[in-house]
Amino acid sequence: MTESSSGPAAEQWDAAVAAVRALGGDAEIQLICHVSPDGDALGSMLGFGLGLRRLGYSRVRATFPGDFRVPDPYAEMPGLELLVPEADSFPEPALVLVFDVASESRLGGLAALVEAAPVSVVVDHHASNTGFGTIRLVDPHAAATSVLAEQLITRLGVPLDAEIAECFYVALATDTGSFKFDMTTVAVHELAARLIATGLRPGDISRRIFDTKPFGAMKLAGEVLGRAVLDPAAAGGLGLVWTYATLADLARHAQPPYVLDTLIDPVRSVAEADVTVLVKEIADGQWAVSLRSKGAVDVSRLAISQGGGGHRLAAGFTGHGAAGDVVDTVRRLLDDYLT
Repeated sequence: MTESSSGPAAEQWDAAVAAVRALGGDAEIQLICHVSPDGDALGSMLGFGLGLRRLGYSRVRATFPGDFRVPDPYAEMPGLELLVPEADSFPEPALVLVFDVASESRLGGLAALVEAAPVSVVVDHHASNTGFGTIRLVDPHAAATSVLAEQLITRLGVPLDAEIAECFYVALATDTGSFKFDMTTVAVHELAARLIATGLRPGDISRRIFDTKPFGAMKLAGEVLGRAVLDPAAAGGLGLVWTYATLADLARHAQPPYVLDTLIDPVRSVAEADVTVLVKEIADGQWAVSLRSKGAVDVSRLAISQGGGGHRLAAGFTGHGAAGDVVDTVRRLLDDYLT
């Protein structure tokens, strides 16, 4: 069962398959995902990389821009041996595959590899995808990039095994919020069933990914949630709730930045607000802004207007100034859109 009827055209699938099959076994293949990779980015990339290994390609490397650190929840994922720092990427790969990246700005210096490669295949599910790359396997209706990665592996004739399946399952589970977001369709559950059938233990994976964190991360979460602000009149009366976290917060609790990524979920549970904003400091006066909607507001429209992107109900952009100023901008733009 396909995830949607509006995904890549048959010609794009055929071109992607042909691009892989045209290579010799010793061809250099570079896989790339976005900066600060999440479960879908890493899982899709590593699962596909393992699939290439099963096809006999021996020179496969995977990377992402920026700080070369795999978040602890993904530290036991199969395929980590494929990862190299961006400086160790193949300088002139025969093929580049990009996973879960909506625009080249999310690739940092690795964007040059995409431009220089003879063929680049972009595998993505963001509605804000800018259309870069030679071959584009983009479906905004797919619940995760791993949905497309699994389809490409299948078209290449690679049978699912437990290692590939675990990568794709982690990707699928994280981007569907443990199978509770609106994009969780019949097809998503059918894919999950195929992945589990390889011998996975979903309970073990879920505990590792969702339910295990350091004590310091729990204390940090308490602080960040405790400073949340509710504005019921914002977003045209639909309500907005927001909070923020600083680099000083991270340092005080000795936590890496990625521990903040899941904090938007408890904030978005507030009954009085459709829109949730989490503002995370990434440098002095610079903030990573995460936006969520329960359904009434298209937050991707706002994010794109600020140079970011994402999905209708989950998007983000980079803000500047003080945290309150960033939220004031969000509030003003929402009011403009909704009136």
